[in-house]
Amino acid sequence: MNTSALVRLPSQPQSKKNLGDTYLKFQLGQQTPAVLSMRQAQEVVVLPHGRLTPMPNMPAHVMGLMNRRSRVLWVVDLARMLSLPFPETNVQHYDVVIIRSESASVGVIVQAVEGVVRLAPSDIQPPIGQVSAGLVPYLRGCVLSKEEILLVLDAEAITRSPLLHNA
Repeated sequence: MNTSALVRLPSQPQSKKNLGDTYLKFQLGQQTPAVLSMRQAQEVVVLPHGRLTPMPNMPAHVMGLMNRRSRVLWVVDLARMLSLPFPETNVQHYDVVIIRSESASVGVIVQAVEGVVRLAPSDIQPPIGQVSAGLVPYLRGCVLSKEEILLVLDAEAITRSPLLHNA
């Protein structure tokens, strides 16, 4: 049984009607939609609970280690790391987005992956005043729509976070 779902994006030139960069959209917590650039989202893995190796004496947001393609990666609960409300449930599997940056790769647990969206750079607004100050260091910005505030996360800021390196 294959428990991974690779996120692949066909390389196509952008047409006039399809302007914008591609982003992986997901739910961070109960009511917190977010996106990561597809350049930073390496793949999405559905990881059974038992395949995550917990590490003792770690902060609550550090869920443990996973082995992926002969690499060992830290896995963090992104909602907990960012101090967002998260549902307390007894899960059988985790949706893990493996993000990569120039400095590292890490697996981040999200509540649900929703697909791929396109956003024009002009859609992304500064996050100041729209979200809590604790989130701002991990954001590239926000996209404001009638339905929701979409957080545009920065994988480089997440992988360099002192919350990971002081764990």
